[in-house]
Amino acid sequence: MTRYRVTLEYDGTGLIGWQENRQGPSVQSIMKDAIAGFCGTRPDVVAAGRTDAGVHAAAMTAHFDLDTNADANTVMRAVNFYLTGRPVSILSCEIVPDTFHARFDCTARHYRYVVLNRPSAPVLMGGRVWWVPRKLDISAMRVAAEKLLGNHDFTSFRAVQCQAKSPIKTLDVCRITQQGDEIIFEFSARSFLHHMVRNIVGTLVEIGQGKPFDIDEIFAAKNRSAAGPTAPACGLYFMGADYSMDASPNSCEPVPTDK
Repeated sequence: MTRYRVTLEYDGTGLIGWQENRQGPSVQSIMKDAIAGFCGTRPDVVAAGRTDAGVHAAAMTAHFDLDTNADANTVMRAVNFYLTGRPVSILSCEIVPDTFHARFDCTARHYRYVVLNRPSAPVLMGGRVWWVPRKLDISAMRVAAEKLLGNHDFTSFRAVQCQAKSPIKTLDVCRITQQGDEIIFEFSARSFLHHMVRNIVGTLVEIGQGKPFDIDEIFAAKNRSAAGPTAPACGLYFMGADYSMDASPNSCEPVPTDK
Protein backbone atom coordinates (compact mmCIF):
# COMPACT_ATOMS: atom_id res chain seq x y z
CA MET A 1 0.00 0.00 0.00
CA THR A 2 1.35 3.42 -0.99
CA ARG A 3 0.19 6.75 0.42
CA TYR A 4 0.04 9.74 -1.90
CA ARG A 5 -0.13 13.37 -0.84
CA VAL A 6 -1.70 15.70 -3.39
CA THR A 7 -2.37 19.40 -3.70
CA LEU A 8 -5.72 20.17 -5.30
CA GLU A 9 -7.21 23.19 -6.98
CA TYR A 10 -10.97 23.32 -7.34
CA ASP A 11 -13.91 25.54 -8.19
CA GLY A 12 -16.60 24.93 -5.59
CA THR A 13 -19.39 26.46 -7.68
CA GLY A 14 -22.12 23.86 -8.06
CA LEU A 15 -20.49 21.42 -5.62
CA ILE A 16 -21.88 20.47 -2.21
CA GLY A 17 -18.46 20.97 -0.64
CA TRP A 18 -15.64 18.58 0.13
CA GLN A 19 -17.53 15.78 1.85
CA GLU A 20 -19.12 13.02 -0.22
CA ASN A 21 -22.82 12.32 0.34
CA ARG A 22 -25.93 11.57 -1.69
CA GLN A 23 -27.06 15.16 -2.07
CA GLY A 24 -24.88 15.99 -5.08
CA PRO A 25 -21.35 16.16 -6.51
CA SER A 26 -18.54 16.89 -4.04
CA VAL A 27 -14.80 17.36 -4.36
CA GLN A 28 -14.24 14.07 -2.55
CA SER A 29 -16.60 12.11 -4.81
CA ILE A 30 -15.06 13.60 -7.94
CA MET A 31 -11.60 12.61 -6.72
CA LYS A 32 -12.74 9.09 -5.83
CA ASP A 33 -14.32 8.62 -9.26
CA ALA A 34 -11.17 9.83 -11.02
CA ILE A 35 -8.94 7.52 -8.98
CA ALA A 36 -11.31 4.65 -9.76
CA GLY A 37 -10.92 5.41 -13.45
CA PHE A 38 -7.17 4.99 -13.03
CA CYS A 39 -6.96 1.90 -10.82
CA GLY A 40 -10.49 0.56 -10.33
CA THR A 41 -10.83 1.37 -6.62
CA ARG A 42 -12.39 4.34 -4.77
CA PRO A 43 -10.10 4.97 -1.78
CA ASP A 44 -10.93 7.42 0.97
CA VAL A 45 -9.52 10.85 0.12
CA VAL A 46 -8.75 12.85 3.26
CA ALA A 47 -8.34 16.64 3.09
CA ALA A 48 -6.73 19.24 5.33
CA GLY A 49 -10.10 20.97 5.56
CA ARG A 50 -13.70 20.10 4.73
CA THR A 51 -14.81 23.12 2.74
CA ASP A 52 -18.53 23.95 2.44
CA ALA A 53 -20.69 24.13 -0.66
CA GLY A 54 -19.54 26.85 -3.04
CA VAL A 55 -16.13 27.33 -1.40
CA HIS A 56 -13.06 27.17 -3.66
CA ALA A 57 -9.49 25.99 -3.13
CA ALA A 58 -6.23 27.23 -4.59
CA ALA A 59 -4.12 24.60 -2.80
CA MET A 60 -5.96 21.98 -0.75
CA THR A 61 -3.77 19.22 0.68
CA ALA A 62 -5.20 15.69 0.67
CA HIS A 63 -4.00 12.10 0.88
CA PHE A 64 -5.14 8.66 -0.25
CA ASP A 65 -3.79 5.11 -0.29
CA LEU A 66 -3.43 2.89 -3.34
CA ASP A 67 -2.46 -0.76 -3.62
CA THR A 68 0.12 0.06 -6.25
CA ASN A 69 3.77 1.02 -6.59
CA ALA A 70 3.07 3.63 -9.25
CA ASP A 71 5.30 6.68 -9.00
CA ALA A 72 3.87 10.08 -8.12
CA ASN A 73 4.14 11.40 -11.67
CA THR A 74 2.12 8.48 -13.06
CA VAL A 75 -0.60 8.89 -10.44
CA MET A 76 -0.89 12.64 -10.99
CA ARG A 77 -1.08 12.36 -14.77
CA ALA A 78 -3.50 9.43 -14.73
CA VAL A 79 -5.92 10.89 -12.18
CA ASN A 80 -5.81 14.30 -13.88
CA PHE A 81 -6.77 12.56 -17.14
CA TYR A 82 -9.97 11.34 -15.50
CA LEU A 83 -10.51 14.80 -13.97
CA THR A 84 -10.59 16.43 -17.41
CA GLY A 85 -13.68 18.60 -17.67
CA ARG A 86 -14.33 18.45 -13.93
CA PRO A 87 -13.82 21.43 -11.55
CA VAL A 88 -10.92 19.70 -9.74
CA SER A 89 -7.25 19.33 -10.67
CA ILE A 90 -4.15 17.87 -9.03
CA LEU A 91 -1.38 20.46 -8.91
CA SER A 92 1.26 18.27 -7.26
CA CYS A 93 1.68 14.72 -6.01
CA GLU A 94 4.22 12.96 -3.82
CA ILE A 95 4.69 9.65 -2.05
CA VAL A 96 4.70 10.06 1.72
CA PRO A 97 5.06 7.77 4.74
CA ASP A 98 1.87 5.93 5.66
CA THR A 99 1.90 7.85 8.95
CA PHE A 100 1.22 11.16 7.16
CA HIS A 101 -2.31 12.50 7.66
CA ALA A 102 -3.54 15.51 5.69
CA ARG A 103 -5.94 16.60 8.42
CA PHE A 104 -4.35 15.67 11.74
CA ASP A 105 -0.74 16.58 10.82
CA CYS A 106 -1.69 20.05 9.62
CA THR A 107 -0.06 22.82 11.69
CA ALA A 108 -1.75 25.79 9.99
CA ARG A 109 -4.53 26.47 7.52
CA HIS A 110 -4.79 29.55 5.34
CA TYR A 111 -7.94 31.11 3.89
CA ARG A 112 -8.62 34.10 1.68
CA TYR A 113 -11.91 35.89 1.20
CA VAL A 114 -12.45 38.26 -1.73
CA VAL A 115 -14.99 41.09 -1.73
CA LEU A 116 -15.61 43.03 -4.92
CA ASN A 117 -16.39 46.55 -3.71
CA ARG A 118 -17.74 48.55 -6.66
CA PRO A 119 -21.11 49.77 -7.93
CA SER A 120 -21.17 47.44 -10.95
CA ALA A 121 -22.01 43.75 -10.54
CA PRO A 122 -19.32 41.21 -11.46
CA VAL A 123 -19.48 39.34 -14.74
CA LEU A 124 -16.09 37.70 -15.20
CA MET A 125 -15.75 37.07 -11.46
CA GLY A 126 -19.31 35.98 -10.87
CA GLY A 127 -19.43 33.10 -8.38
CA ARG A 128 -15.90 33.82 -7.19
CA VAL A 129 -16.31 37.01 -5.16
CA TRP A 130 -18.85 38.61 -2.85
CA TRP A 131 -20.15 41.71 -4.56
CA VAL A 132 -20.68 44.57 -2.10
CA PRO A 133 -21.70 47.70 -4.06
CA ARG A 134 -21.67 50.09 -1.09
CA LYS A 135 -18.28 51.70 -0.40
CA LEU A 136 -16.53 50.10 2.57
CA ASP A 137 -14.44 51.86 5.22
CA ILE A 138 -11.22 49.80 5.10
CA SER A 139 -9.67 51.62 8.07
CA ALA A 140 -12.59 50.76 10.34
CA MET A 141 -12.46 47.12 9.26
CA ARG A 142 -8.72 46.94 9.93
CA VAL A 143 -9.13 48.33 13.44
CA ALA A 144 -11.76 45.68 14.17
CA ALA A 145 -9.66 42.93 12.57
CA GLU A 146 -6.77 43.67 14.95
CA LYS A 147 -9.01 42.76 17.90
CA LEU A 148 -9.71 39.34 16.39
CA LEU A 149 -6.07 38.28 16.53
CA GLY A 150 -4.91 35.91 19.25
CA ASN A 151 -6.63 33.36 21.46
CA HIS A 152 -10.35 33.94 21.99
CA ASP A 153 -13.67 32.24 22.53
CA PHE A 154 -15.16 32.48 19.02
CA THR A 155 -18.63 31.23 19.98
CA SER A 156 -20.23 34.31 18.42
CA PHE A 157 -18.54 33.49 15.12
CA ARG A 158 -19.30 29.77 14.92
CA ALA A 159 -22.18 28.17 13.04
CA VAL A 160 -25.01 26.78 15.15
CA GLN A 161 -24.34 23.31 13.70
CA CYS A 162 -20.59 23.47 14.45
CA GLN A 163 -19.41 20.20 16.01
CA ALA A 164 -16.05 21.42 17.36
CA LYS A 165 -15.48 20.41 20.98
CA SER A 166 -14.24 23.87 21.97
CA PRO A 167 -14.94 27.38 20.63
CA ILE A 168 -11.49 28.53 21.75
CA LYS A 169 -9.26 29.22 18.76
CA THR A 170 -6.08 31.18 18.09
CA LEU A 171 -6.22 33.41 15.03
CA ASP A 172 -2.66 34.06 13.88
CA VAL A 173 -3.40 36.21 10.82
CA CYS A 174 -6.34 38.51 10.13
CA ARG A 175 -5.20 40.88 7.39
CA ILE A 176 -7.14 43.18 5.06
CA THR A 177 -5.62 44.54 1.84
CA GLN A 178 -7.03 46.27 -1.21
CA GLN A 179 -6.18 45.66 -4.86
CA GLY A 180 -8.21 47.94 -7.07
CA ASP A 181 -11.88 47.15 -6.46
CA GLU A 182 -11.05 43.94 -4.61
CA ILE A 183 -10.82 43.86 -0.81
CA ILE A 184 -8.93 40.77 0.30
CA PHE A 185 -9.27 39.25 3.76
CA GLU A 186 -6.55 36.77 4.79
CA PHE A 187 -6.79 34.38 7.74
CA SER A 188 -4.39 31.84 9.23
CA ALA A 189 -4.84 29.51 12.20
CA ARG A 190 -4.16 25.94 13.17
CA SER A 191 -7.88 25.25 12.91
CA PHE A 192 -11.16 27.08 12.42
CA LEU A 193 -14.73 26.67 13.61
CA HIS A 194 -17.51 25.95 11.11
CA HIS A 195 -18.32 29.18 9.19
CA MET A 196 -15.86 31.08 11.40
CA VAL A 197 -14.15 32.87 8.50
CA ARG A 198 -17.39 33.71 6.71
CA ASN A 199 -18.99 34.98 9.92
CA ILE A 200 -15.97 37.16 10.65
CA VAL A 201 -16.00 38.60 7.12
CA GLY A 202 -19.74 39.24 7.33
CA THR A 203 -19.19 41.15 10.57
CA LEU A 204 -16.23 43.15 9.26
CA VAL A 205 -18.17 44.16 6.15
CA GLU A 206 -21.01 45.38 8.37
CA ILE A 207 -18.46 47.45 10.30
CA GLY A 208 -17.12 48.75 6.99
CA GLN A 209 -20.64 49.92 6.17
CA GLY A 210 -20.88 51.86 9.42
CA LYS A 211 -22.75 49.35 11.59
CA PRO A 212 -21.98 49.81 15.32
CA PHE A 213 -20.48 46.40 16.01
CA ASP A 214 -17.89 46.16 18.79
CA ILE A 215 -15.61 43.12 18.63
CA ASP A 216 -15.03 43.01 22.39
CA GLU A 217 -18.77 43.01 23.00
CA ILE A 218 -19.28 40.29 20.38
CA PHE A 219 -16.69 38.05 22.08
CA ALA A 220 -18.26 38.67 25.49
CA ALA A 221 -21.77 37.82 24.26
CA LYS A 222 -20.80 34.27 23.23
CA ASN A 223 -23.88 34.22 21.05
CA ARG A 224 -24.03 33.89 17.26
CA SER A 225 -26.76 36.55 17.06
CA ALA A 226 -24.33 39.14 18.47
CA ALA A 227 -22.17 39.12 15.32
CA GLY A 228 -22.89 40.01 11.70
CA PRO A 229 -24.32 37.85 8.91
CA THR A 230 -22.55 34.92 7.27
CA ALA A 231 -20.72 36.04 4.14
CA PRO A 232 -21.60 33.99 1.02
CA ALA A 233 -19.45 30.97 0.21
CA CYS A 234 -18.51 32.16 -3.28
CA GLY A 235 -15.83 34.57 -2.03
CA LEU A 236 -13.96 32.06 0.13
CA TYR A 237 -10.79 30.20 -0.91
CA PHE A 238 -8.71 27.60 0.92
CA MET A 239 -5.20 28.84 0.11
CA GLY A 240 -2.97 26.19 1.65
CA ALA A 241 -1.94 24.09 4.61
CA ASP A 242 1.33 23.87 6.54
CA TYR A 243 3.02 20.70 7.78
CA SER A 244 6.11 20.11 9.84
CA MET A 245 7.34 17.25 7.66
CA ASP A 246 9.89 18.00 4.96
CA ALA A 247 8.97 17.65 1.29
CA SER A 248 9.50 14.15 -0.04
CA PRO A 249 12.20 13.60 -2.69
CA ASN A 250 9.56 11.61 -4.60
CA SER A 251 7.39 14.67 -5.13
CA CYS A 252 6.08 15.51 -8.56
CA GLU A 253 5.19 19.08 -9.36
CA PRO A 254 4.51 20.52 -12.81
CA VAL A 255 7.48 22.39 -14.21
CA PRO A 256 6.58 26.07 -14.70
CA THR A 257 6.87 27.41 -18.21
CA ASP A 258 7.18 30.96 -19.46
CA LYS A 259 4.12 32.29 -21.25
